[in-house]
Amino acid sequence: MKLKLARASIDKKPKAIEVDKIEEDLEKKSIFYFDKENTHKDLKALIEHFETKTYSVYMREVKFGLNDDEYLYEVHIVK
Repeated sequence: MKLKLARASIDKKPKAIEVDKIEEDLEKKSIFYFDKENTHKDLKALIEHFETKTYSVYMREVKFGLNDDEYLYEVHIVK
């Protein structure tokens, strides 16, 4: 499954990342930021994937502007 990481700036396209790569990066960090272009279904599948591997996962929507479409998803994945 591929997800899109949060954009570095508004005019750039989001970079894609595989779930396997997220698992590898868990040794270095536990917070990931995903772009608003990800579907809720894909984010829910990500949460379920890590919960079946006995991780605790917390996801929230973070607004960074006044417009309704200025948000990203913050996901915490901890053992």
